[in-house]
Amino acid sequence: MSDLKKINWKSVFSLKSIAFTLIGVSFAVVGLQGFMVPNNFLDGGITGISILVKGFADVHISILLIVFNLPFLIIGYSKIGQTFSLKALIAVLMLAAGMYFIEIPIFTTDKVLIAVFGGFFIGMGIGFVIRGGGVIDGLEVIGYYTKKKSGFTSGEIILALNTIIILGAAFKFGIETAMYSILVYFTAMKTSDYVVDGFEEYTALTIISKEHEPIKDLIVNNFGKAISVYKGERGYLPENFHLKYECDIIMTIVTRLEIHRIKEAVNEIDAEAFFYIQSIKEVKGGLIKRKTEQH
Repeated sequence: MSDLKKINWKSVFSLKSIAFTLIGVSFAVVGLQGFMVPNNFLDGGITGISILVKGFADVHISILLIVFNLPFLIIGYSKIGQTFSLKALIAVLMLAAGMYFIEIPIFTTDKVLIAVFGGFFIGMGIGFVIRGGGVIDGLEVIGYYTKKKSGFTSGEIILALNTIIILGAAFKFGIETAMYSILVYFTAMKTSDYVVDGFEEYTALTIISKEHEPIKDLIVNNFGKAISVYKGERGYLPENFHLKYECDIIMTIVTRLEIHRIKEAVNEIDAEAFFYIQSIKEVKGGLIKRKTEQH
């Protein structure tokens, strides 16, 4: 049996995993009970399906959450790994228990506030549970698995799947409610991505400057960042196309909090330095990987 399939009990019951899962489930319960369910706003995914079935049958939503999530957790068990599936199962059971035992009053009946704050709380819940290593909705297993096979974030994949479900549910709760529910998941997607990535979301910063040597020294020795250097040429301006100069093109990986400080420091060396910034989905290996492992 591969390491992927084995249960890492230390990871499952780590304080970090339990804390993130508990915080995430708490946010999700607040979003569902305080905003979504009482106002018939769909929560997408398996939770949305559970809300729909609850509207047709007198069954508590907690039971539906467990029953409908099980097939997807089994898929996660075989496709992703036992550790992930166990964390997801714990999160789903905690959510079902929270929906059954905890009662939260309705905060508002304003549809815009429901969409914005309901999506915010649900997104916070999804994000924290993902940071804990699991998911709170079985359909997110599809998004989690597809993320490994594509360049889309899990939030984007889940939004697309939930949009289909919400549109189908428009026949039950009405077109207006369905459209507001899509807004809920747009808010939830952005919130969950922010919680998962946080301030440590990595960004590629590229600098082209005639003062490339002092800038390399600045980034490596003052900011402690690794750099990659490409040999290139600068110049080729419309008025002076024939003028060109050899230069080093400097690329480094930074976090959002570091971008502004590095740009200000570089501008002190060369006020005419050219920057461009690219969002990146994933960073592996190199100095960043070693730093992550040390922590």
